[in-house]
Amino acid sequence: MKKTNFDLHLEEQLRNPNFAERFKRAGEAWDVALQIAALREKAGLSQKDLARKLKTSQQQISRLESPDYEGHSLATLRRVADALHARVRIVFESAETGNGMHVAESTASYRAKRTTTKRT
Repeated sequence: MKKTNFDLHLEEQLRNPNFAERFKRAGEAWDVALQIAALREKAGLSQKDLARKLKTSQQQISRLESPDYEGHSLATLRRVADALHARVRIVFESAETGNGMHVAESTASYRAKRTTTKRT
């Protein structure tokens, strides 16, 4: 496949380490935004529907689904995930190797079991 002028320009820009890092971070923001939107759509919810479930505004959901937005808090992502019957997983990768670092056990092992005691 022949490279377009854009492809050639992007290759040239990616040789600049500062540009390459910004480009990578923009891709990460896209990933979060697209995942939230895809989960919401899979659940058959509009932005307004999801906002009602989270007791927030449709504008806030739009912001979370924007690839330009980088203010996602872990607490907010967890609330969104709960509302969409999903879970949040964060993996830190080595900058040199790109290998994921898994230091925690599966989430199930951290959940406390509730026990009920009968009072007589």
